[in-house]
Amino acid sequence: MSKSLHQNSNSDQLANSAQATSEGRTTGMQVLRQLQEEHRQSESGLGKAHFYNRVALGVLWGATGITIGLLAIILIYVIVNGIGVITPEFIFTWPRGVNAEGGIWPTIIATLYSTGLAMAIATPIAVLAAVYLAEYAKQGKIVKTIRFAADSLASVPSIVMGLFALAFFVETLHIPLSMLAAALGLSLLMLPIIMRATEEAIRAVPRYIRWGSYGMGATKWQTVSRVVIPTATPRIITGLILALARAIGETAVVFYTMGIAINMPIVPIDSGRSMSVHLYLMAVEGINLPAAYGTAFLLLVIILVLNLSARWISKRYSRIDGA
Repeated sequence: MSKSLHQNSNSDQLANSAQATSEGRTTGMQVLRQLQEEHRQSESGLGKAHFYNRVALGVLWGATGITIGLLAIILIYVIVNGIGVITPEFIFTWPRGVNAEGGIWPTIIATLYSTGLAMAIATPIAVLAAVYLAEYAKQGKIVKTIRFAADSLASVPSIVMGLFALAFFVETLHIPLSMLAAALGLSLLMLPIIMRATEEAIRAVPRYIRWGSYGMGATKWQTVSRVVIPTATPRIITGLILALARAIGETAVVFYTMGIAINMPIVPIDSGRSMSVHLYLMAVEGINLPAAYGTAFLLLVIILVLNLSARWISKRYSRIDGA
């Protein structure tokens, strides 16, 4: 009797184990099918993601190609029409006659004079404001408002800035049409560019440099003036050069504040004609198109040299950081 019970128990165990094995196989197959389905769905999702990525990359390459193509067309057009005009006589002599034949030397001097004076006006104000915002100001609504105002000022169209400079500096303050009035108007355009570039350069200085200075017993101002600003100087110079490049190419501001007289400026209250204004008058009035193309070519060369200088300073600074 006991033997038969034992045999029945063994048979039940075998049946249960077989059933468990069968259920395990069934569950394993279900899990495998589920994993295969998930893998198939993930492959489908990855395929769509790769497709969208290729589409987006194609759009970006297309936009880049259009930008570079338009720039190349403009440069080639100006170079082809203007390079033949460039001679020492064209650069170093004065315009003469009703057709403004001859050179553009006074316009080159007036351009460099006004932009240099504008740089001298805007740089200390912008740098000091950036130092205050980055190092001393308590971050809050006031600082955010100042940054928003600077960004808004940078986006103001140059024609609007020129009208404001005419109304405020020339009509209200009675400054004559001169290098000084043009420099004040250009400084308003340069101010936000220099300020934001300087602030970002100061913020990019590592904290441990400041901590080392404080550890040596330096005060806040000593740390800022002797450690932070010298470290940030290459990037600050890059911002200055970019702002200068924009100011050199401005037309509306200097048209309303400098005047159009062909004059060699000596003192800041002398009037003159910038290269951009000279180019505008020669082209619009059809007086001397070859001179207009030559002026445009020289202006492009000056701006290109300034931009390449800014990039060289930035790359050299990056190499020094990497070392």
